[in-house]
Amino acid sequence: MTRPRNWLTAALRLVAGIAIVVPATLLTGASPAAAHPMPHSVVELDVHQTSVSARLELPTDDFSRASGIDLSNATGATLAQQAKTVRTYLDKHIHPATAQGAAWQVSIGGMSLSSTEQTSTGPYRELVAEAVLTPPAGTDVRRFTFDYDVIVHQVVTHTVLVTVRQDWAAGQVDGEDTTQVGTIRTDTRTMTVPALKVDLGEGSAWRGFLAMVKLGGDHILTGTDHLLFLLILLLPAPLAVTGRRWDGLVGARSALGRIGRITLAFTAGHSVALAATALGRLDIPDWPVEAFIAASILVGAIHAVRPLFPGKEALVAGVFGLGHGMAFSFVLAEMHLSTGQLVTSLLGFNLGIELVQLLLVCLALPSLLVLARLRIQPALRLTGALLTGTAALGWLADRLGLPNSVARTADSAGSHTTLMLTALTVTAFAATGWTLVTRRRTRPEPPEPSARTPSEPHDRNRSTETADSAAT
Repeated sequence: MTRPRNWLTAALRLVAGIAIVVPATLLTGASPAAAHPMPHSVVELDVHQTSVSARLELPTDDFSRASGIDLSNATGATLAQQAKTVRTYLDKHIHPATAQGAAWQVSIGGMSLSSTEQTSTGPYRELVAEAVLTPPAGTDVRRFTFDYDVIVHQVVTHTVLVTVRQDWAAGQVDGEDTTQVGTIRTDTRTMTVPALKVDLGEGSAWRGFLAMVKLGGDHILTGTDHLLFLLILLLPAPLAVTGRRWDGLVGARSALGRIGRITLAFTAGHSVALAATALGRLDIPDWPVEAFIAASILVGAIHAVRPLFPGKEALVAGVFGLGHGMAFSFVLAEMHLSTGQLVTSLLGFNLGIELVQLLLVCLALPSLLVLARLRIQPALRLTGALLTGTAALGWLADRLGLPNSVARTADSAGSHTTLMLTALTVTAFAATGWTLVTRRRTRPEPPEPSARTPSEPHDRNRSTETADSAAT
């Protein structure tokens, strides 16, 4: 009887020990796992007319574990040495195909290493690789099967997020907001990695055109430097020049003519440069163009203080507008559009720029005309020119390789578009109301008709009698 009881007691103690140790082990292990979840891969797609570009963002630790290529402590130089091996591995694990099973061509391009951070993962290093996926001629680029198992084929807990960053035909052109297509992960029931079915729906040139109109409007609205250049040239437009200084007014009609000519010249200048640079697919370095724009703003600020080219503002606006148009073309160049898409995009993008530019000029016009007639006009004009010149100097230094807080502050002003539009609208209504009230007060009163006196009939009769007597 003793031995069975001892055996039972030992068994109960063993079960109790397991019941305590296992949960404790799980609990102690849960904290690090929850605090440091593993980062996932990201595949960002740019959909073009005849191909799809893919940007692969791969955590280096998981990539090294899956591929056997050690990139944990790699540098740019060591990555260059291992580039061929990395490309070979990626090429073996990326297999897009048509819905009928015809294979696409895959070309792995440039690669780089960077540091990044995902939500709740903490900082980590990643391998960034570019790839071009090209379907067979005549097949649909918007519907395909994405057979992809980079890292996932070995690290079964790994996840791949597939998103679309740019899709011109679907109206997705800004490259900032991505659309999730799907997720690639291991099927734990079969321990296989199912291919992702990609269906991007129908696209059209009209959706691309409308998206480019919006992009053009957003670009000029958030482009603080472009707006400052135009507004600083318009600021002294209602003023007359005496000697080498601004003094007096030119009249409302002349002021409107100047403002119209400056705006049209700037529009013509940047439209011509935008079309020539974009359609010619000219590869122009961006920093000289951006520095030229900063210099143009500085010249406009000095002109607002003391006339540099009185009466020639329209010509200057057109010349400097060429540089601004080249800067606009950089947006289209980054999209790698086909010729047909580029022509449509050029029209839409430029239309968006002109519509928003016209809106802003119309909102600023009443304030410009009223400001010129106020006693504090010189102080306000000099303050505006000083602020604009300071921003231009900051931009010029930054674009020549000297980053500074002035440039960052000036750039951040473009993020407050709602506040800017609200302020311009309020001041436009206030200036218009002030103008109407002022004109009503200064308008001469019409003369009152003279009252008819009782003697008028008697006088008229007497005049008639006098005339009759004279006739006789």
